[in-house]
Amino acid sequence: MTALALTLLALGFLALHLASALIVLARRDTPPAPGATAQRPRVTLLRPLCGRDATEEETLASTFALTWPDLEILFCVADPADPVIPLVRDLIARHPTRNARLLIGDDRVSANPKLNNLEKGWRAATGDFVVMADSNLLLPPDYFDRLLARHAPGIGLVTSPPIGIRPQGLWAALECAFLNSNQARLQLAADSLGQGFAQGKTMMWDRAFLDAHGGLAPLGARLAEDVAATRLVRGAGLRVALTARPFPQPIGRRSLAQVWHRQLRWSKVRRDGFPGLFLAEPLNGGLLPLLAIGAAQGLPAAALFALLWYGAETALAARAGWLARPAHALLFPLRDLMIPALWLATLRNTRFEWRGNLMAPGALHPAPQDRPAR
Repeated sequence: MTALALTLLALGFLALHLASALIVLARRDTPPAPGATAQRPRVTLLRPLCGRDATEEETLASTFALTWPDLEILFCVADPADPVIPLVRDLIARHPTRNARLLIGDDRVSANPKLNNLEKGWRAATGDFVVMADSNLLLPPDYFDRLLARHAPGIGLVTSPPIGIRPQGLWAALECAFLNSNQARLQLAADSLGQGFAQGKTMMWDRAFLDAHGGLAPLGARLAEDVAATRLVRGAGLRVALTARPFPQPIGRRSLAQVWHRQLRWSKVRRDGFPGLFLAEPLNGGLLPLLAIGAAQGLPAAALFALLWYGAETALAARAGWLARPAHALLFPLRDLMIPALWLATLRNTRFEWRGNLMAPGALHPAPQDRPAR
């Protein structure tokens, strides 16, 4: 490839990178005022629980600060000996005016343990809309206003990626570099172009729509429920829509191994669910464009290119409030070095272990007799 072709290739990637940042910046809006949503339907919130970590009390307590008036809260736990149960019972007791319950048990409707845990909540839900929110997500008081603001004709699912906040230590900040100005940026930009993808951290369903398509069981057709959800909604001729701004997830402390294995798991999920997009993943990040411009124009040009590339990403992250510390932007190049390494590791297989469960394609559907009747 000639120097001119390499230069044009690198500049093309830079243009796309800058465009994605500008698109996401344009999405930022003023939070809706409480009660601003035109319709105030009954909503059921399902929070699946498994174990307890350092941020669990804060994130679960945020459930009780939600401002939606007609709200049903269902906490779902599979194991009756789960250590999170005393915390949930205490929170419910401290908020006696809230319509909140703890449901314990496991209904095998798929090979996905999260869906099996949620099934009892789905059956018990009485809301017109049912929202699934992971236990480590910090919910703002206007959470439902933000979700319902995106619901409209033609929308089959409203969702949002998480934004990592309050990282403790270098490797936790690296995880934020993956979550925030890389993954969230790309997802929000795709949504602005009408190509939203579901994210399991938050999924708001019109209950009647998902019941008409088989309930939770079909969401177990892929390695992750968000991939299956995206395919189900698009297959129905509808779109997945993301909230204008994402919701925060306290990160806490991480090791490098934890960051690697979590990103590897998600990479395998993407390979299984969207193989065409997965093939292009080595092009994500600034590594290949930097190598191209360096080979074509030399080190000074590569240094200027890196300044433009990572300067734009840093500006986006700072403007959006996604950087805990300015110095964390120095981790962006390390993240981009890891992206092709993760892609190569994913090529080996798509099996992984999640919460003690082996997840693999071809092992995702229980036998019909194992499925309880709906």
